[in-house]
Amino acid sequence: MTEENRKVQEEILEEAVADEQEAAKADNKSECSEEAEKSSVPEENSEEEKASEDGDDEDKFIRLMADFQNFKKRAAKEKSDIYAYANEKIALDMLNVIDNFERALNQGSSDESFAEGMSLIFKQIMDALVKAGLEEIKAQGEEFDPNLHNAVMMCDDEGFESGHVTEVLQKGYKLNGKLLRAAMVKVKN
Repeated sequence: MTEENRKVQEEILEEAVADEQEAAKADNKSECSEEAEKSSVPEENSEEEKASEDGDDEDKFIRLMADFQNFKKRAAKEKSDIYAYANEKIALDMLNVIDNFERALNQGSSDESFAEGMSLIFKQIMDALVKAGLEEIKAQGEEFDPNLHNAVMMCDDEGFESGHVTEVLQKGYKLNGKLLRAAMVKVKN
């Protein structure tokens, strides 16, 4: 009996081992499928995150390109302004010379050839400044504009409408469209 018992026990043991192995295989399969599901979810999330990051990177790139384009435009404008107004200081200094030159020419001279020569020199200076972008502000008889004219006196002149310039005391000038010096004027009440 002992031998039969042993055989029965061995069979039972073999069956138990086989059952345990099958159960372990089944558990393994279920664990693997759960892990596969878990790992597939983060992959989907990581793909979504990657797509989101790519979109953010693309947005950053577009913004950076727009900023760079704005910088280029601003730099080009500043460069053109530098060229346009490079002569501003010298033109401003020359205005006093021009004013004195005009006063001297208006005084007249007993020597006609001397006066004519000075007039030609003045014209040459003015032509060079006009070529550089200097332009005189028209004021005589014009309506008073506080952006272009500096009213220093008021008068009651019958020949002009109210608010119009009656006399220019000092000429005003622009350089390339920018006000260099306002015209000093007399205005009718």
